[in-house]
Amino acid sequence: MSRAVYKTKYLEMHDDNGWFFAKRPGDIDVVGILGVTDDEKLVLVEQFRKPVASRVVELPAGLAGDTEAFRGETLEVAARRELLEETGYEATHWQQLWSLPSSCGMTNELVTLFRAKNLKKVAEGGGDETEDILVHTIPLAGIQKWLEDQQAAGLLVDPRVYVGLYALSCE
Repeated sequence: MSRAVYKTKYLEMHDDNGWFFAKRPGDIDVVGILGVTDDEKLVLVEQFRKPVASRVVELPAGLAGDTEAFRGETLEVAARRELLEETGYEATHWQQLWSLPSSCGMTNELVTLFRAKNLKKVAEGGGDETEDILVHTIPLAGIQKWLEDQQAAGLLVDPRVYVGLYALSCE
């Protein structure tokens, strides 16, 4: 049985017989969005991530149920909200794909991945007032080279980008 040894609003540090790991408190979940435009471009975001001290290329993603206003929201509603907030896109078709551990040796966090189709740009995106998000729409035909170029330029690429590309290859 684990016990919380340190708590913040968004994370708790737990000890389970000497194995320390992070947990999300309460009913906070994580969603990730795999969105491809009608002209076959993958929608990605880029932002600075303090834990790795680098800008990271990622799928749009975010927390569900993390504030009082969003308590009890479904994962799909959270995914819709995060896609719009981070990228400025809305989608008319949503499919829940998989729930994946984000770092199973360090946290119990699962990321539920959604496939979004029929995307339409309706806003600027860029995140909320606490975020500095760049939006990229990259042609799938050249995505591997683009990702390699980003890494060569010193950016990191979140592994979920590659998971998303695998999911697309299974369609």
